[in-house]
Amino acid sequence: MDSPTLSDFDLYLFGEGRHWHIYNVLGAHPCRQQGTEGVRFAVWAPNARSVSVVGDFNGWSPGRHPMAAHDSSGVWSLFVPGIAAGTLYKFAIVTRSGREILKTDPYGQQFELRPSNAAIVVQRGTFSWGDGEWLARRSRWSWSEAPVSVYEVHAASWQHHGAGRWLSYRELAAQLIPYVLEMGFTHIELLPVTEHPLDESWGYQTTGYYAPTSRFGNPDDFRFFVDQCHQNGIGVILDWVPGHFPEDEYALARFDGTALYEHEDPRRGQHKEWGTLIYNYSRHEVRNFLIGSALFWLDTFHLDGLRVDAVASMLYLNYSREDGEWLPNVHGGHENLEAIDFLRTLNQVCQSRFPGILMVAEESTSWPQVTRPPEVGGLGFNLKWNMGWMHDTLDYLHQDPVYRQFHHDKLTFGLLYAFSENFMLPLSHDEVVHGKASLFHKMPGDDWQQRANLRLLFAFQYTYPGSKLLFMGGEFGQRREWSESRELDWELLQYPEHAGIRTLIRDLNGLYRREPSLHRRDYQRDGFEWIDCHDTHQSVISFLRRDGNDVTVVVINFTPIPRYGYRIGVPSGGHWVEVLNTDSEYYGGSNVGNPLGLDASENSWMGRPFSVDLTLPPLAAIVLRPAP
Repeated sequence: MDSPTLSDFDLYLFGEGRHWHIYNVLGAHPCRQQGTEGVRFAVWAPNARSVSVVGDFNGWSPGRHPMAAHDSSGVWSLFVPGIAAGTLYKFAIVTRSGREILKTDPYGQQFELRPSNAAIVVQRGTFSWGDGEWLARRSRWSWSEAPVSVYEVHAASWQHHGAGRWLSYRELAAQLIPYVLEMGFTHIELLPVTEHPLDESWGYQTTGYYAPTSRFGNPDDFRFFVDQCHQNGIGVILDWVPGHFPEDEYALARFDGTALYEHEDPRRGQHKEWGTLIYNYSRHEVRNFLIGSALFWLDTFHLDGLRVDAVASMLYLNYSREDGEWLPNVHGGHENLEAIDFLRTLNQVCQSRFPGILMVAEESTSWPQVTRPPEVGGLGFNLKWNMGWMHDTLDYLHQDPVYRQFHHDKLTFGLLYAFSENFMLPLSHDEVVHGKASLFHKMPGDDWQQRANLRLLFAFQYTYPGSKLLFMGGEFGQRREWSESRELDWELLQYPEHAGIRTLIRDLNGLYRREPSLHRRDYQRDGFEWIDCHDTHQSVISFLRRDGNDVTVVVINFTPIPRYGYRIGVPSGGHWVEVLNTDSEYYGGSNVGNPLGLDASENSWMGRPFSVDLTLPPLAAIVLRPAP
């Protein structure tokens, strides 16, 4: 049976910006027309004088396969008989001024390995998925009451073969999945694997919004990776970049000779600090291109969510601009009204069509209601990165312990806003590059103190309200800054002190997932209570996490001085058990603590009816629970 041609209804929906399966229409699609097998090409280039398809099938000769324009839609299409999946192609566009430019397909679903950049015709529907049970369970998943612990991965530098060769998607499935299972993370978040020309951009300057990068294999290889993750109970989140795109001449920039995807005026259309262009969110077809890309990854690759990069740069017209370098909105303000509307639509469409996914915002300002529904004025994301917690905590821990008493507010201030959004606590790739030092070397003191501070940081992250994200290498105390050009320093694991840090992360993931009080109320104020946040002189904090009657107590000593007989109030009597101590010898610590547990006395303390006298290990966190 013949495949349907490009219909007027397709063009109407695209013009309205509401064609949610546009990836089945534009681009290149093997099909049959009038009984003949071939490929249908379609591209949006409304200001072109003419468009033709060029490729390896016609010697890359412009004009040999001219495309036909579809009325006023700006869409051009052509059916080429006798070619199939695997064909290389581009579009030859003649601009209004008569200049001929060669462009790759914005909707291309596979590309040549960089530095080549031709699109490749893909035959979809050939992969056999085995994750039906996962998808059914995800659609019923109550993410806000579940543990969410994310391992952030740059696929090109997690591990290498000999001679520095990258792992393929299938090799990543074989090696990364068992590691993530062993470590207890719930999700893998991939730095962008959307196709991009420059390795050093880490994927954040995307040219192929519908294509997994060919660096690691073909689209079905990526599907295999996701499918294997799902069959092993691991979710997959993709970093996705709708905020800007590179100026490469072969891609989206001035696609039909005009500022089509971007703004003409650089005060609206250019990020000078990044050397990138900004999408024109007011144009229906551009919005459709971006939302279609998001849906494509969620649909055809079964992804479990998107982490939307650089949201702040989208929301503010004056983002990283001086006076005179930006244009106000129609009301005279600095809010990008079209981007706000785009983000709300993006979140509504994606979450309604794929229940159970996570839409995560990297938003670095105090923009209100990022994770609240659009109908009450929010942007509609599920989660927002808590950049304030990250910066305050790392700034505090960077202080020599003797001075921490003067910076105690950096530990406590975050609880004033911790429940204003649904927060994720990130210790991400951005914090361990460009001279910022690794997490390990952000810590003060000698080698022992650096390791102890790092273990303390991880315990603080895992017991603080919010879901968790940790960039690869942090889990074993990577000492060097991260570089995209080399693999992690896995040889460090031969040293017990680094193996101990990794054991701690594994145990923290287990504790976080196992204890309801540590995750079920992560985004609710009644899930957290200070026991004491005022002991600035000794740099000690204590708090409890609660889910109804289920309670976990956390005490953290931010100095290298052991403290004996340190009394805190607790909510109930009986025997309390030390279920985690970051100073344990298993993690490379000095083994100071409360290994036999503690019996609570009826001496009320700190407003609590009972109290316990603790031994606080140096530069360490302890976690207590009532004995079962």
